[in-house]
Amino acid sequence: MGDTRQGEGSDFEDNFAVQTMSLTRKYGTLTAVDQIDLKIGYGRIFGLLGPNGAGKSTTIKMLTTLLKPTYGSAIVAGFNVVSQPAEVRRRIGYVPQMVSADGALTGHENLELSAKLYRMSKSQRRTRISDALKFTGLEESSRKLVRTYSGGMIRRLELAQAMIHRPVVLFLDEPTIGLDPVARRIVWDRLKGLNHYYKMTILITTHDMEEADILCDELAILHEGQVATIGTPVDLKASIGVTATLDDVFIHFSGGVIAEGGNYRDVRQTRSTATRLG
Repeated sequence: MGDTRQGEGSDFEDNFAVQTMSLTRKYGTLTAVDQIDLKIGYGRIFGLLGPNGAGKSTTIKMLTTLLKPTYGSAIVAGFNVVSQPAEVRRRIGYVPQMVSADGALTGHENLELSAKLYRMSKSQRRTRISDALKFTGLEESSRKLVRTYSGGMIRRLELAQAMIHRPVVLFLDEPTIGLDPVARRIVWDRLKGLNHYYKMTILITTHDMEEADILCDELAILHEGQVATIGTPVDLKASIGVTATLDDVFIHFSGGVIAEGGNYRDVRQTRSTATRLG
């Protein structure tokens, strides 16, 4: 990946899946994301942590080309999010907080629609859908309407939709919000599998310190739109004290408190509320 893909005069390096330089987003006089610099290596699981309003979701939306930066720049999978958004979209998967699966369709029909959007041939669609259902453990329920799925099943289906084209980078905004402990761990296992088997780079936002500790190779804590600290979970805990937890790290660097938490309707409501809060 050379400068022809990243733009003339690029200061970005080739060996990172996601890079940002002074990435900033303003809404009038409010600065939601303030000059963020990140470098995320290929094949890594990276976490963005922070209290509500810290800028996590806004950062994700800029990196997935849904929002244009006010200024600063970002490269995802070798392409500029502003000048080459179509190239970025071809190489990423995105699972937002809000429910993205269609409850009026079956799981298989949702995957068929996703595969068609990526212009896969009929034979390729058949293979990829079968692989995705098997990987996410949804084979037996694939012909049922998604509105009958549990929260954990919906999240696994959304993962299947996002991975069907084998993205270079997978973005997940609060991947286990509203899920019970068993469903959370199943989703964690699937994410680890995507990272291991497909060498997929994964970027997640989360309030869940256990999730960050278990999943992330590296993480950044955001506070008031800025990067308060960045490092591996082990190093960040060591920087606070011998017996420190990731909860302690979060509170130390963000000054915040940790508070986050059915069926299709319940999941939609939970994620809708979370989105409104930031």
